[in-house]
Amino acid sequence: MLKAAFRSMAVNAILVSERWRSGVAYNPLSPRVAQDPYPVYRELRERDPVHRSRLMDTWLLTRYRDVDAVLRDHRQFSNNPYRRSSSSRRRNPPPRRDDLSMLLLDPPDHTRLRALVNKAFARQSVNALETRIRGLMGGLLDAIDDPAGFDLMTAVARPLPVIVIAEMLGVPPQDRARFTTWSNQRARIIEPTATERERAHADAAGQSLDAYFLSTIKDRRAHPKDDIISALVHAEEEGDTLNEQEMLNMLRLLLIAGNETTTNLIGNGMLALLRHPDQLSVLRDDPSLMPAAVNELLRFDSPVQSDFRAAVGDCEVDGVPIRGGESILLLLGAANHDPAVFDRPERLEFRRREGNHIAFGRGIHHCLGAFLARLEGRIAFEMLLERFPTIRLLTDRPVFRSGIVLRGLESLPLGAGGPREVGRES
Repeated sequence: MLKAAFRSMAVNAILVSERWRSGVAYNPLSPRVAQDPYPVYRELRERDPVHRSRLMDTWLLTRYRDVDAVLRDHRQFSNNPYRRSSSSRRRNPPPRRDDLSMLLLDPPDHTRLRALVNKAFARQSVNALETRIRGLMGGLLDAIDDPAGFDLMTAVARPLPVIVIAEMLGVPPQDRARFTTWSNQRARIIEPTATERERAHADAAGQSLDAYFLSTIKDRRAHPKDDIISALVHAEEEGDTLNEQEMLNMLRLLLIAGNETTTNLIGNGMLALLRHPDQLSVLRDDPSLMPAAVNELLRFDSPVQSDFRAAVGDCEVDGVPIRGGESILLLLGAANHDPAVFDRPERLEFRRREGNHIAFGRGIHHCLGAFLARLEGRIAFEMLLERFPTIRLLTDRPVFRSGIVLRGLESLPLGAGGPREVGRES
């Protein structure tokens, strides 16, 4: 108790100093920021768009043009946590070097590894999954016991993405529950705010995943199937420079990335839809707008709110000097609300024409699963709105999980009424 009080006092002192120096402070630990980060994003953008966070020992970028430029320049700004300064690494310990996934690698290793899985996540391959995803979504909707009151996150948003990515990897149905648990625990490792307990759970989940995947890899060598694990095994046997540890890192990454981002898209997106009944009406009147709606929902409340980079050498961003090795936090959510690019960015607008959001990143690390996330989101929203024409929120204050990188809901209680829900038509 006393230790927590001293920690809180120290954090407050740092934030007071930060605000005194720049006129604004960013506290990612604040429950108010977790619930709605966009007011502080706006304050940062307007007062100090290249902001030094003393609390996080990093630079914060909030303007679209700056975030976009850094994401595109992988030579000057590295994804590898070992390129960061020693003080930054002490505050946020990176994974072991042999545990670095392609998300944290620079070319040529990143290029080599990404090429091995690009085909599975290309538009044509993903579109071929639509019928299967619709079948899975229908089954989840049918399993809702009482449409008058259910949690969207438990019923749909969490299970759908993990089932889809598990099937792509070749995981049998009986193992999905374990995969969901491991995925949720492992995902916390990417949050700088993760507690020691959460990191311990994440490490244990990583070991469980490795043990499972090693057994599956052995099986696929003897009995290949039409799945991603078999494709990686085949690539290894064909002489591609892919070792077993790289294969494990890849599979863990695909499981987590294929799960968390789409879960948050469905949850955040449905909340935004129901809080903007005018746009919900527009969508019901013109269902052909659904792809544009998914795109706007990604911009409006992005599932991934930030990304880290490290300056490879001394450089400047908008005239502000940044030393080599210093860490940079790119606030994607802030960039997606920049009024210099998006007219009235705080408004949800499905007919919006200007600007391209950065919810999936930019450059060589642009989200590998972007097509899959859009498809799953579109199918989820289409089928929810079709099944439940009177769907509504059952809470005024849904709770968001704490985090800097990922933004998602703990739960989203919804209710629906009317004859179509009772009959469970689809």
